[in-house]
Amino acid sequence: MNALTQELVELLSLEKLEENIYRGISRNLVGKRVFGGQVLGQALRAASYTTDRPAHSMHAYFLYGGDVNAPIVYEVNKIRDGKSFISRQVNAIQHGRTIFTAMVSFAHPEEALDYQPEEPAYPSPEALKNEQELKHGLIHFIPDNVRASFMRERLIEIRPVNPYNPFQPQPEAPTYAHYLRTHDPIAAEVDDPALHQAIIAFYSDFIFMTTALRPHGLSYLTPNLQCASLDHTIYFHRPLRADEWMLYDMDATVTTSSRGLNFGRMWQNGQLVCSTVQEGLIRLREIESQ
Repeated sequence: MNALTQELVELLSLEKLEENIYRGISRNLVGKRVFGGQVLGQALRAASYTTDRPAHSMHAYFLYGGDVNAPIVYEVNKIRDGKSFISRQVNAIQHGRTIFTAMVSFAHPEEALDYQPEEPAYPSPEALKNEQELKHGLIHFIPDNVRASFMRERLIEIRPVNPYNPFQPQPEAPTYAHYLRTHDPIAAEVDDPALHQAIIAFYSDFIFMTTALRPHGLSYLTPNLQCASLDHTIYFHRPLRADEWMLYDMDATVTTSSRGLNFGRMWQNGQLVCSTVQEGLIRLREIESQ
């Protein structure tokens, strides 16, 4: 695995402190606060350590911003161990307070009724530029004070289907799509379904909330715009791999009361493998002050 993929695996591999208590490292991925996807992935991984079944759903709330300079402790509470479903509650704790909480449900796959809609007809990832190539095309728009952080390569590879310039956003339809995968295949010695699900949770939060900004001609770089993830839900429908191309198709249905609601669907090899829902805070500070 290359350095970026290795760093991602290490980020989502937790240290066991004692029974049902784990500690994860933090990384500065998006700024002063811990990236929400990091907490989602680490919390899911912590819960997965307490069962041998794959997750089928996760319902999470972000309570406080995380400190990128401090580790996070994850406490797992075994709510239920049933024949069909296993339930876990996970609290992420930093500096003595709970910054995040989630309920995670696990279940073995079953042969049963099977239906899905048609996969969207988008260009293949091989026909698209990756995010780093697109960033280099924006180099003249990037202010000096954010150039280093903006150009930093992500821990995953992203190929946008409908890219846009976040420095000069224009009103557009509230839809967005990109392909994602790890830069390298996951090494055999750490390759397990729980890690793949944690990586999916990690990258399910990238750019998701900004879908609701598009009809307003705003981006996450718009001055005086306050953005924060409030809650996040993931449904795992079928087995998947985070090191193979995944199409992430997103849309927003409503923005009101300084919040935006976004829905996502992940497709792999023609199958709908994962669905997501997130509500985010999108508050214009100058409107708030009036």
